[in-house]
Amino acid sequence: MTWRWRYENANGGEVTGGSLPREVFPSQSDAESWLGENWRTLLGAGVEQVALLEDERTEYAGMSLRVE
Repeated sequence: MTWRWRYENANGGEVTGGSLPREVFPSQSDAESWLGENWRTLLGAGVEQVALLEDERTEYAGMSLRVE
């Protein structure tokens, strides 16, 4: 099993780009810890929300990177 983040715009469309990190994690907690350290960088790169995927299964989606 591998975990990864899918980067999305405000409408849920996937955001891709050469400068965005494509990290793969061995566990959900590793992925979540990484996001906690890197969400500001992603937001600055145009990512508005993320989805967490385990292999191709979506664990959760539509998690905003904006502080409410």
